[in-house]
Amino acid sequence: MSDTLPTESYDVVVVGGGPAGQTAALYSTRLGHRTALVDRGGGRAAMMQEVHNLIGTREETSGNELLGVGKEQLEEYGCALHRDVIASCNRAGDDDRIALEGNSAVYEADAVVLATGFNDVRPDPPLPRTGRGLHYCLHCDAHMFVDKPVYVMGHAESTAHVAGIMLNFTDDVDILTRGHEPEWSDDTADMLENHPIDVVHADISGVQNGEDGWLKALEFEDGTTREYKGGFAMYGSEYNNGLARELGCDLNDDGTVDVGDHGETSVDGVYAVGDVTPGHNQLPIALADGAKAGISIHFALREFPRTPEALREAGPVRDEEVPGIPDELLEQAVDFHTYGGD
Repeated sequence: MSDTLPTESYDVVVVGGGPAGQTAALYSTRLGHRTALVDRGGGRAAMMQEVHNLIGTREETSGNELLGVGKEQLEEYGCALHRDVIASCNRAGDDDRIALEGNSAVYEADAVVLATGFNDVRPDPPLPRTGRGLHYCLHCDAHMFVDKPVYVMGHAESTAHVAGIMLNFTDDVDILTRGHEPEWSDDTADMLENHPIDVVHADISGVQNGEDGWLKALEFEDGTTREYKGGFAMYGSEYNNGLARELGCDLNDDGTVDVGDHGETSVDGVYAVGDVTPGHNQLPIALADGAKAGISIHFALREFPRTPEALREAGPVRDEEVPGIPDELLEQAVDFHTYGGD
């Protein structure tokens, strides 16, 4: 760890400012723990043109708008926000706190939440615009293509699987292998032969967009042109698990961080939430992950009620020791709420 960077000390540090990370930070802050959110910016949620499948949020809301409101809420409750990139991490010393070194500071905490997500592997250009014809989340966006021509780009088992699912929404589905040899099984090949799915092997040579910026058609190297409203790229994911590896967290075979029911990893004090963990990559699920981790951290860190062992060591809790919320968060909470009256 650097000797020249300032050290910021907190109870909880959340790495990653997407929906899961923001929710974990929100719960941790509102439950009375000094919390920091360290966010490098960007991420999959920030790229969303429209938010789908989130009750109470209108579809015209963009990912950036959603995250912007979240950061405003965090600041109002007293969470510290840092724009920084965490480069390395370890145990800080004898007190077993976790130290995270960024470009601007070292952040120390009793508990760390890794909400570092993953990156979709993008196919080679030419490509439609992301969110205007090129999509990555079937469960988010399939509804957009009801009764519209759709492509599924890729050559693995997942490509054929998604193409089959899209027949629930439209009768016009193509697989675009882009010149790659299919890697799916004989059973999958048989499934494709017995469903109305065209497999196009020629690579894409050009993209045609409409006046609204949405995909209109794709041009192919064999001279053909096919109209599409949009489609899905199926080339896998690269999980941002470097910090989890450095801290010694167990990983699954696919690169996700192995977690318990409340985001706890194999390392004490380290939690992981959202897209870096197994499961469906959906906004509501990310919010639930963050909430469960925040509550679990509160159970681990909260001051009261003290255990019988702590009471035997320190004696009865004195009036001046409660409430257990830090003074700065207590003052912020009082200012935040207006109950009327004096």
